[in-house]
Amino acid sequence: MSVQRRYTSADLEAMPYVEGLRYEIIDGELHVTTAPSWHHNRAGSQIWRALENWNDETGRGEASEVPGVIFTDDNNVIPDVVWISRARLEGALDAAGHLTVAPDLVVEVLSPGADNERRDRILKMGLYARQGVEEYWLVDPALHIVEVFRHDGRTLELVATLSGDDALTSPLLPGFSCPLRRLW
Repeated sequence: MSVQRRYTSADLEAMPYVEGLRYEIIDGELHVTTAPSWHHNRAGSQIWRALENWNDETGRGEASEVPGVIFTDDNNVIPDVVWISRARLEGALDAAGHLTVAPDLVVEVLSPGADNERRDRILKMGLYARQGVEEYWLVDPALHIVEVFRHDGRTLELVATLSGDDALTSPLLPGFSCPLRRLW
């Protein structure tokens, strides 16, 4: 019988810094990824910018690019973008400035490869659903689509697949709109 090592926050702290690598733990499993592509970063940055512009107008919350989110000792992730309401943000940061509660919205931009897709589409989505993320946007720069998932009280369910001239909107973000053409 093979016993697989279960990684924790302490293991991440002990790992050497290597520029261009991102370390995440999902249900105790270590995931190491390399620096994302220009297209990946552009899509995430454009969404972050649109969220920040909307926040400047409304004051409803805050958006962050690649924040550390530590749900538990064996669930440490770095989403591409998050948005968190002012109410949730109060008391949500640990001493090091990492989120310790679920953001209202999480955005992940897919990188090529089966392992990356499994991580974002299955492992992270399952984690975000269990932690109470209200909405999850899965951005695919290769196909120029965004899948929108909303929490139904049990899990994150697909509610829309956007493409072409569609725009990102959300009941969480009244008045927010980001045309998909800006992402590519």
